[in-house]
Amino acid sequence: MKFTASQIAGILEGEVHGNPEISVHKLAKIEEGVEGSLTFLANPKYTHFIYSTEASITIVNKDFKAEQQLNTTLIKVDDAYKSFSKLLEYYNQVKNNKTGIEEPVFMAETASYGSDFYLGAFSYLGNNVKIGNNVKIFPNVYIGDNVTVGDDVLIYSGAKIYSESVIGKGCVIHSAVIIGADGFGFTPNSKGEYTKVPQTGNVILEENVEVGAGTTIDRATLGSTVLRKGVKLDNQIQIAHNVEIGEHTAIAAQTGIAGSTKIGKNCLIGGQVGIVGHITIGDRVKIQAQSGISRNVKDDEVLQGSPALNYGDFNKSYVHFKNLSKIVGKINDIEKNNGK
Repeated sequence: MKFTASQIAGILEGEVHGNPEISVHKLAKIEEGVEGSLTFLANPKYTHFIYSTEASITIVNKDFKAEQQLNTTLIKVDDAYKSFSKLLEYYNQVKNNKTGIEEPVFMAETASYGSDFYLGAFSYLGNNVKIGNNVKIFPNVYIGDNVTVGDDVLIYSGAKIYSESVIGKGCVIHSAVIIGADGFGFTPNSKGEYTKVPQTGNVILEENVEVGAGTTIDRATLGSTVLRKGVKLDNQIQIAHNVEIGEHTAIAAQTGIAGSTKIGKNCLIGGQVGIVGHITIGDRVKIQAQSGISRNVKDDEVLQGSPALNYGDFNKSYVHFKNLSKIVGKINDIEKNNGK
């Protein structure tokens, strides 16, 4: 896809300084810009690159004033970073604006879909699947029986959505995501063997949830595993059965959340965090990477460590931990001196 400077300026409500007809077909960092690419300048420490970049078009703030000769056409906007982000969003919309049903696919006779639908090759839609408007399902996707998918959903290649799941409006599900697999429920018997507990619930994603590649969200034993609206999950996260995650909580990669834990809204959870089951974490909680959470957490707490401590207490304790060998040496010296 090619766009001219005047077209881009129209999208961004910006001003062209240079050749309005010059076109671009790819994006680049300002230091790596080449002919035919579009870049942006938002951070002042990269300003020197604008005089050497070969990018055809550069988005800059309106207050930018060139001090040397430029080889790039400028588009001046109120906020270069926000405008570039807006352009990326527009680009993705254009790129993903596919329609039609490719072949081969399998779609049950009882499945239904709305307008502007795209279904990629080798995908499977089971019985009573209901798909909304403007849904894009890329190749090799499996959608089981009785799944509901709302409007404006993107499901990328290789995702698997088990039966009974509910996917809300505007959700984005990346490749290799598995939604609705059985929760990890087993009971031991007298022989030390494990008997599976049937997992009869489902998974509900409310509107505008994004699920990163390779993430798994287990169905509930009874009831639902629920991700409230605006939740953002990174890649390779494990969400166990009957977990509930509150609105606009964001969780980084490789975090694991055990069964029946409830997490509040607007929380920030770092990578490789482990959270035990059957606890409650309040609203606006911040958990640093690699922490282990084994207790209930109140609203607005900031935690680090395993088992996790208050963030300030952890930092104070870590200072002592780093000096532990010196402290032990001093204690040994004192004991030796007192023994004389």
